Amino acid sequence: MTTLPAATAPTTRYQHSADLKLLEPQLEALVTEIAATALSVEAMRNSFEGSLEEAASVLRSVPVHEGRLLERGIDLLATCNPDLVVLTENIRLALTPAAIQLVENNEPGLYRGLTLDADTGGRKSYTPDHLIINRVTGIAHMVDVKRSLTSYEAARITELKTRMWASALVVPDHVYKEHRRLTVKEVRVVILNAEGTRTDIKGGIWPLSHLDHLLEVNGAGEALLALRKMFRVRIDANWRAARGPVAVTVTGGFSSEIVLQEHADEGTDVDDPAEHLTDAEEGDAPLRNGRPPVIVGFAQVPSAGPH
Repeated sequence: MTTLPAATAPTTRYQHSADLKLLEPQLEALVTEIAATALSVEAMRNSFEGSLEEAASVLRSVPVHEGRLLERGIDLLATCNPDLVVLTENIRLALTPAAIQLVENNEPGLYRGLTLDADTGGRKSYTPDHLIINRVTGIAHMVDVKRSLTSYEAARITELKTRMWASALVVPDHVYKEHRRLTVKEVRVVILNAEGTRTDIKGGIWPLSHLDHLLEVNGAGEALLALRKMFRVRIDANWRAARGPVAVTVTGGFSSEIVLQEHADEGTDVDDPAEHLTDAEEGDAPLRNGRPPVIVGFAQVPSAGPH
């Protein structure tokens, strides 16, 4: 696993762009929506007046809400590229023992041209945070968003990648049947690590700054990082207001300084990999015939230059 600073991302110009100033009202609205319930000034103040466990519960919920915010932000920024279809609902993908063994026991070149039948139930299933499909190129990105990978051992990351690869084999059949006959020719898997300090670009673990390449939208990564900053400034302001009687003016400008501290354990993620797994009836997935082969692989960063 290598560490790659966000600044080293190659510069590639795309046809579509995310204008940070124009998007600011929508980004602020997302922050307001996410912070309006459990992380509001009133909710925090009530938790402080209650038990220690109530206050701790609010603090533990911060990274969870931040994860939801990032997912919503990706959805919003994807609208800057009209060629994209972003799926976040009804993407429960069959994960059978046969598919897992296929991935574990073979080199990618031996199974990357196979497509499994999505209708065959398995004991487990995997649900990615996003399926981002480019209708023009037929490339689908299966995205799993993590707030932090600090607590993840190498074996745990490998297990997650195996589940993603195995479930990727049913993506073409699934989206064709369940999502208005969308056609997918290639499936690329990627884990977005919001923490950004533990990345493996070629191995499919990317920082948020690389969102430009997933969405083919210039400035998408910068906008998502700005959204995260706005959220932290807002929560910190709510925290300060809840602790005392001094009024705090909350602004959503991008120039605000980040002062929010991480109040949860570093091991807290946007979601735990186990939450992606759901029970279903056990069965093996047969090969899907009569359809062009699908290419399965990691997400790819394009070479610098005109796109």
